[in-house]
Amino acid sequence: MSDMPLLSHLLELRTRILRALIAVGLVLLVMVFFAKDLYHHLALPLISQMPTGASMIATDVASPFFAPFKLALVLSFFAAMPAVLYQIWAFVAPGLYQHEKRLVAPLLALSSLLFYAGIAFAYYVVFPVIFAFFTSVAPEGVTIATDISSYLDFVLKLFFAFGLAFEIPIAVMLLCYTGAADPKSLGQKRPYVIVIAFALGMLLTPPDVISQTLLAVPMWLLFEAGLLLARFVKSRSTEEESS
Repeated sequence: MSDMPLLSHLLELRTRILRALIAVGLVLLVMVFFAKDLYHHLALPLISQMPTGASMIATDVASPFFAPFKLALVLSFFAAMPAVLYQIWAFVAPGLYQHEKRLVAPLLALSSLLFYAGIAFAYYVVFPVIFAFFTSVAPEGVTIATDISSYLDFVLKLFFAFGLAFEIPIAVMLLCYTGAADPKSLGQKRPYVIVIAFALGMLLTPPDVISQTLLAVPMWLLFEAGLLLARFVKSRSTEEESS
């Protein structure tokens, strides 16, 4: 791949991007038929905590259509992520050494699983806690009627935040593999990592202590998991010397 001219690289990149978009589009064709049901399931963590008789509302005329469709589009990308990552892998693989291929392929698969795990953690653990908190602190006389578009934007933000946060072990292993750091030096920076985790929790989640903590603590634990996994990963310089 390194001997290919620039135009060939660009054509190959275009082909991989088109194939990734086709994969997302095919999943979307299926998802769009279940868009309303998908949105109902997404809204259940909030609906189950709302007072009796309360319901979600649509303040915009087109919201009943666009909110479920937007959800179906995002979920299509999530579902097609293995295919998208495969296209990325197929594009970069020819330029990698054999030992790098053995590392990158499992990392791509692990990154998908971790991203899905982050979304599942947000839906099943975080949402019930924070929505129970939000609905319980509503002032007396205030009717809870959340707009469906605002709710979707809120949960998608948390999905991305937790999905990306769960990629920390991958980042730690890559740092150790490239030689930018090693498990011992990263372990010594643990106090700074904890502070950064809570700072990111404050920036990436709504302004409440509960959701911030529910993001910061897993980030710290995932950092520790990354340190453990990094001990089994040889750095690039070590592999080159051994080869």
